[in-house]
Amino acid sequence: MPSDKLWAGRSQKATSAEADDFNSSLHFDRRLYKYDIAGSTAHAEMLLKQGIISSSDAAAIKDGLKTILDDINSGALTFDNGGEDIHMFIESELTARIGEAGKKLHTARSRNDQVALDIRMYLRDECREIDALICTLIAALADKAEEHAETVMPGYTHLQRAQPITFGHQLLAYAMMLCRDRSRLSDAVKRMNYSPLGCCALAGTTYPIDREFTAEKLGFDGVCLNSLDGVSDRDYAVEIASALSICMMHLSRLAEEMILWSSWEFSFIELDDAYTTGSSIMPQKKNSDMAELVRGKTGRVYGDLTALLTMLKGLPLAYNKDMQEDKEAIFDAVDTTKKCLSIFAPMISTMKVKKENMYRAAKKGFINATDCADYLVGKGMAFRSAYKITGELVAYCIDNDTTLDMLPIDVYKSKSELFDDGIYDAIKLENCIARRGSVGGCGKASIDAQLEFVRKNISG
Repeated sequence: MPSDKLWAGRSQKATSAEADDFNSSLHFDRRLYKYDIAGSTAHAEMLLKQGIISSSDAAAIKDGLKTILDDINSGALTFDNGGEDIHMFIESELTARIGEAGKKLHTARSRNDQVALDIRMYLRDECREIDALICTLIAALADKAEEHAETVMPGYTHLQRAQPITFGHQLLAYAMMLCRDRSRLSDAVKRMNYSPLGCCALAGTTYPIDREFTAEKLGFDGVCLNSLDGVSDRDYAVEIASALSICMMHLSRLAEEMILWSSWEFSFIELDDAYTTGSSIMPQKKNSDMAELVRGKTGRVYGDLTALLTMLKGLPLAYNKDMQEDKEAIFDAVDTTKKCLSIFAPMISTMKVKKENMYRAAKKGFINATDCADYLVGKGMAFRSAYKITGELVAYCIDNDTTLDMLPIDVYKSKSELFDDGIYDAIKLENCIARRGSVGGCGKASIDAQLEFVRKNISG
C-alpha cells in the first residue's frame, strides 16, 4: 500500500497505525502553528526575492498560509490527529488548498531547520510573557514591602530567631531574586535569537538563499553560523528550562515561608480566602493549598530540565528523532511557571499581615543580643569578651523567664560596669533595625534604596 506521507518515496510500505501514533507529535506541537506559518511566509518571500519561485506561486503560498492561519484561529480548521507534526499538517493543508504551488514551499528547507526556527520563535514570545508575569510579582512584593518597611519581625537563620528585621526587608529579598530571574531569561533569549532557517537538514543548501533576509523578517539578531549546530542545538531550551527552574526555586522558597507564616505556630500572615482551601472533614482548617502547589510544581519543572539534559546528553550530530522529546518538556516548564507566577502576585497582594504577632515574636528569642554585645564594644570592650558576657545574660534571662529589655540595670552591672541605662535604648527593637544603615541592611534608608532598585528594574 503506497504511503501518502510527504516524505514518501523511499519506503515500499506504509508505517503501521501504532507506529504512526507513536511517531506523531501533532497533539503537542500544534501550539507552534502560528510560528510555523510565520516562518513559512518569510521563507516564501525569500524564495521569491532570490528568483527560486515565481511571483504567482509566492502569492498563492502567502495567501494560502494566511487563510490557514485565519481558519485555525477561528476554529474553522481543526487539527487532524492523524498528522505527523504541525509542519506537515500545514504543508499538506496548503497543498490541498492551492495545488502544485504548495509543493514548492519546502524548497531549500528541511523540517530540521523548520522546527528549530519554530521553537526559538515560540520561546522568545513565551519568555516575554513570563518576564511580564515576573514584573507583576516584583511589583506586588515591592508594594507590600513599602507598606511594611517598618513592620518589625524576627529574622531567622537555621529557622531560629536571629536578629530583628522588617517584613519589608524580608519581601525585598525575594524581589531581588526575581530581578535576577529576569536577567537570566533575558540573557538566554539573546543567545537564542539567531535564525536556523536555511541550515536545512544539516549541510545547508545548493540554492542561492538569503538567510539574513529571513532572519531580519522574523526578528532575529543574525543567523546560526554552522548548519550542523543550527539544527541540532537545543541549548536554548535547556538554558530557559534552567532559568525557569531557578525562578521556581525562588517561588518555592517564598511559598514555604508563606506556609509557615500562615500556620497557627507562626500566625504572621493570613492568606486571602481566594487562595486557600478547607478540609473535607476538619471544619476549622484553612489550608494554603496554592502556595503548597507552587512548592510541589517546582519539582515538576526541575524534572523538565532533567528530561531535556538527559535527552540531549548522548546525541551525535545532527538531528535525531529523540529531539522531538524537547517540546513537551519545555512546553510544560513554560506552562507551569506561568501558572505559578500568575497565582502568586494576587496571593501576595491580598494577604493580611499580622503586625502584632510579628512584633511579639521579635520580642522573644533574644534577637537583640548582638546589639547588646555591640553596646559593650562601643564602650571599648573587645567583641569576644562582649559576646561572652551577653551570652551569660541570655542564660540568666532563660533561667528567670525574662528578656534582655526587662532585666534590671543592676543585673547588667553585675556582669560589667560598662553597662548603664543607655543599654535599654540600644536593645530596643526599632532602634536595632534603624541602626543597621549599611548598604543592603534593614534600615529605612536601605529599604528605600532597595525599593528604588527593584522598581527601576521592572520599569526599564
